[in-house]
Amino acid sequence: MTGNRDLYEILEVKRTATQEEIKKAYRKLARQYHPDANPNDPKAEEKFKEISSAYEILSDPEKRKQYDAGTMFFGPGAGARTGTGGYRTTYGTGPFTTGDWADLFGSLFGGGFGGFTGTARQRGAERGEDVSVAVKLSFEDALKGVTTKISVPQTVSCNVCKGSGAAPGTSPTTCPQCQGRGIVSQSQGFFALTQPCGRCGGTGTIIEHPCPECSGTGQTRMLKKYTVPFPPGIKDGTKIRLKGKGEPGRLGGPPGDLYVIAQVEDSPIYERKGADLVIEVPVTIVEAALGATVPVPTPEGMVRLKIPAGTQSGKMLRLKGKGAPRLDGSGKGDLLARIRVVVPERLTKAQKELLQKFDELRPEDPRANLPGWTAA
Repeated sequence: MTGNRDLYEILEVKRTATQEEIKKAYRKLARQYHPDANPNDPKAEEKFKEISSAYEILSDPEKRKQYDAGTMFFGPGAGARTGTGGYRTTYGTGPFTTGDWADLFGSLFGGGFGGFTGTARQRGAERGEDVSVAVKLSFEDALKGVTTKISVPQTVSCNVCKGSGAAPGTSPTTCPQCQGRGIVSQSQGFFALTQPCGRCGGTGTIIEHPCPECSGTGQTRMLKKYTVPFPPGIKDGTKIRLKGKGEPGRLGGPPGDLYVIAQVEDSPIYERKGADLVIEVPVTIVEAALGATVPVPTPEGMVRLKIPAGTQSGKMLRLKGKGAPRLDGSGKGDLLARIRVVVPERLTKAQKELLQKFDELRPEDPRANLPGWTAA
């Protein structure tokens, strides 16, 4: 998809950009050219594929290092991947000294040539990276459970070259310089220096005709759709694991996993504590003093709550089984009603006279028996 265009130019970042800057640039462009935001616009879809392919390389520090080394030494178009996980470099004809090769391949293969003995030092199979996506749920959907569909940008094998990196009708070939060993030897007096093959980058194969769809990487980015069931009672931050649905593995390694993270919106009514729900119930002074039955909303509808006479502000009353479903399926939590006695802010003259009369009939001091208080 990227052809010979510079990957940094595609993502609109400088070559010195940090990984975080590259990620931010990709997200910005991905939102701008996402197919869902540009329906029936094939140019936007092509642009989305192009920036996804560029990000697939530059977001991986190792791939980026290989790409940077190729373009630095050999010019644009030098970053196509070989069939074994590295990046094929189309080399120029300029002379390079042993020191040049040491600097180049030291950065690509972990430093020095001590690890290269009789055979090329090849990476083993690697597990693919895990992918995490967040899905917003309303408080009500989280309580009752919901099934939703998500679209996740992921790396997949190129459907044109079937992951080989080579153009249709061609295939990676054995490197003629190292005969597929990935290393070459050079005599230096009494010593024989073994170093990665400069033609194939130590992989043993070359791609003479890179796939035009993936630029030789063997991979591309696409939107994959999944149906995710959220069970009743799911809490904010809960992760649902879709095994094997993450990024593909390398060199035959297993794929990573996809983690779907629930982001549950706050409720304007309830405060959640595990499977219990807390609701504040305002009552009047008269209701608290004399007792009453008041309506209270629950997730299943309105119920009547009995307020005992003499109930104090802050007291918790429990409604069993009226809370959130437990994830283990063992029923529901409780609804905890926190009583809040509402004191009127404005009183009529008649109301004030009644309260004053009431106060005269209630001579005890509520602070009399509290430690640290003395009667006036």
